[in-house]
Amino acid sequence: MASRSNYYPPEKSLAQVLTEFKDELKEFGATRIAILREEMGDKIASAKGALPAIAVGVVFGLLSVVLLSVALVALVAMAVGGGARGWAAAFTIVGGIYLLTAWMTISSGVRRLKARGLKPERTLRVLKQDGIWLRSETQRSGQDAAQNVAPNVTQNVNQKWPA
Repeated sequence: MASRSNYYPPEKSLAQVLTEFKDELKEFGATRIAILREEMGDKIASAKGALPAIAVGVVFGLLSVVLLSVALVALVAMAVGGGARGWAAAFTIVGGIYLLTAWMTISSGVRRLKARGLKPERTLRVLKQDGIWLRSETQRSGQDAAQNVAPNVTQNVNQKWPA
């Protein structure tokens, strides 16, 4: 081996390279987990801001149903003509109005949540970039290895079996 003029001994042993790779992989994973934790913390904080609006809407919706239902049902029952059918119609009308109000309030809060989104966009973008970088490095190192091996093989073949 030492007689080859183009032989260069490796700078690092395989064990050193694998140890460095393992350490870099650990650091890579820890960094990505830290990014994910930070981003999800931000997302949860923004969700905490929207959830009180939903809760307040639900509470007011229920409270208004309880407090105003009796008065409104009585008013509608009187307008319809009283009796059992009048009261049934009054309960149906008032219940529909409150249901519509509660739905609009809850929809507003859900829309706020969707606008912010809970998907960790920044972390996914970083991981996608890491994947692209890793593929390019793998392809480049494979090409470099092929370029370094090919001349040696050709030279060895020509030395053993001259044309």
